[in-house]
Amino acid sequence: MGLENTNDVLMKSTVFENFESNVRSYCRKYPVIFAKAKGSLLIDQNGNEFIDFLCGAGSCNYGHNNDYIKDKVIEYLQNDGLIHGLDMYTIPKGEFIECLQNTILIPRGYDYKVLFPGPTGTNAVEAALKIARKVKGRSNILALMGGFHGMSLGALSLTADRFAREGAGVVLGNVTHVPHPATMKDFDTIAYIDLILTDDHSGVDKPAAIILESVQGEGGINIVSNEWLKAIRALCDKHDMLLILDEIQSGCGRTGSFFSFERAGIKPDIVVMAKSIGGIGMPCAITLVKPEYDVLAPGEHNGTFRGFQLSFVAGKAALEYLLAENVEAETVRKGKIVNEFLAANLPKIASDITYRGLGLMWGIDFGKYPPAIAQKIRCICYDNNVILELCGREDTVVKLLPPLTIDDAMLNKGLEVVRKAIIQALSTN
Repeated sequence: MGLENTNDVLMKSTVFENFESNVRSYCRKYPVIFAKAKGSLLIDQNGNEFIDFLCGAGSCNYGHNNDYIKDKVIEYLQNDGLIHGLDMYTIPKGEFIECLQNTILIPRGYDYKVLFPGPTGTNAVEAALKIARKVKGRSNILALMGGFHGMSLGALSLTADRFAREGAGVVLGNVTHVPHPATMKDFDTIAYIDLILTDDHSGVDKPAAIILESVQGEGGINIVSNEWLKAIRALCDKHDMLLILDEIQSGCGRTGSFFSFERAGIKPDIVVMAKSIGGIGMPCAITLVKPEYDVLAPGEHNGTFRGFQLSFVAGKAALEYLLAENVEAETVRKGKIVNEFLAANLPKIASDITYRGLGLMWGIDFGKYPPAIAQKIRCICYDNNVILELCGREDTVVKLLPPLTIDDAMLNKGLEVVRKAIIQALSTN
């Protein structure tokens, strides 16, 4: 696989180094020029194959160039289908909405209107914030420490990472961050939130909503329990605020169910989705809103590319593929493979390495070590043709995010590379 290794076809990295903005980041960690991708593999222009445990940060859940999804997109293009449609009525958008409602939402008991805010997750979050503030007539929002919700100013005010926040250049306000239960295990975070909302001397303005990830991605694969999710739902009802679930990275089957919060049996007021909702890496985002909170006036939130038709074609095909191939159950099964591998191997390496995850969203925590250890593991994995990313405080958590379609053999091969990388990194510490 790959392109011919001849000088007249190879791209030079100097074009990026000389002319692309300094803000580029992933390419600094993986300094190779990619040309192709298929299934669970990324392939550089020299034909070298890399097992993908990054998965487009969760945008390619169904694998690269998934044949079923790709064929639907190609067929649509070959028939001269409309590609750009603003928010006009189109067949692809109508079919996507019908498929989402009839195969996912209605069978699971969810009643949501579908808002198309623009092509990225941060667009979906911005729309959710506008809705919550308009519905409740309040500006403050609660968010969990460790959360990541986007990089545009409204969403960035929710994002906890100091480095990301400092890039704003302005004061980020109207948000109160509260402790995450996974990072303060001996502290009753529900009681704390109840206190600051009840006590008229808490100094916290009554919020319009709370936003959270059922499984924090960039925060370090921090999982809130079913009991906590039920308790926060009840607390929102008690204090007249909306519950917003951010499913941008953890949704679309990533944790073993289409929504990561399904396990708790709750119904959020608003759900924000992006990444793999576009099916095959196509840019797409949606904000799901209970009908009674569908309050934005026509045009009150919009965007030029909220009607990218290829995303709707690919998104519908992805939903069909998810159901036809039993992806949710397969993700649960493969998650057990990861769990059993880590349980069998990590204690043999060191007793102070912890891990956690759901489905195919896992983190190996090296918080007891200097940050350089996790960075070294990432580099060793890259040198051995596995691409993965770090997350959590000081990037001390090694994140495992393979495609949901990865076969067992390749999954185990990638895990074995990670195991050896951990041993090598710790032996040279």
